[in-house]
Amino acid sequence: MIYSSNDHGRAEAAFKKVQRAQESEKAKTEDEAEAQSVREKTARLRALRLAKEAVNLEPPVKKKPITASDKPVRG
Repeated sequence: MIYSSNDHGRAEAAFKKVQRAQESEKAKTEDEAEAQSVREKTARLRALRLAKEAVNLEPPVKKKPITASDKPVRG
């Protein structure tokens, strides 16, 4: 069977089209993975920040000094 240069050109164009589609899909997958990683990191950092803010908002524990009347009596 004899192949013409026109057939070769079409085959090469089809191959490049498939190759571009595969590269596009790979890039899309990588972008989605990176976006997911950023979302997870953001959520983790937000949780840490909110926890820190919650601790800072709690009123400090007031310690009452121990007086002589508060001490237990041993007998």
